[in-house]
Amino acid sequence: MLELLNEWMPNVIKYQDRLWLSCEQTFVMLFFSGFISLVFGLIFGVILVVTRPGDILENKIVYNIIDKIINVFRSIPFIILILMVIPLTRLLVGTGIGVVGAIPPLILGTVPFFARQIESALSEVDPGLREASISMGASPMEIIFRVYLKESIPGIVRGTTITFVSLVGLIAMAGAIGGGGLGDFAISYGYQRNMMDIIYVSVFFVLLFVSVIQTVGNIIIRKTTH
Repeated sequence: MLELLNEWMPNVIKYQDRLWLSCEQTFVMLFFSGFISLVFGLIFGVILVVTRPGDILENKIVYNIIDKIINVFRSIPFIILILMVIPLTRLLVGTGIGVVGAIPPLILGTVPFFARQIESALSEVDPGLREASISMGASPMEIIFRVYLKESIPGIVRGTTITFVSLVGLIAMAGAIGGGGLGDFAISYGYQRNMMDIIYVSVFFVLLFVSVIQTVGNIIIRKTTH
């Protein structure tokens, strides 16, 4: 078996330590940028829903400001966004490259996307439930947690799964500017040194990350769907 691997993937065997480090870096970026993005994306998504015209905390100014900011950041290609926020990244974490330097642009690229996923999930909640809660004297916070968030759990999980799958792609893209992870490994070793076996193995592990995320998401969706 080892001889077969040496024949088919000699460069992967030679740089296997770098491969495992790249997988670890990808997981670290996925975990930290994903967690922070989910927190802020959830907050902004909820604000978008409750401040929209006709909702429980209607506020056109707040709604329009957040809506426009999200639209702007979603319109910027991620590879350009990384370069654009390098000064901010250096100010926040002290470096514009590597795993640490990739996390701030990953967050900025993911929060707007997830906020829209949350907005979409919460918008599917039956307006009748909201109106019934209002008539029973429920406070805005009670409506947010007991109606909007509770009733849209499957949609939120679905949006979270889509967001994490998208985030894996952004992490791979961050490797183009030395962001670390599997993208950096595939470019630095596979593309620039013409080691095709490294490219294929990097793609395999990216697909593995995506498959695990999708499988876990599907299981949670099935268990939380009424």
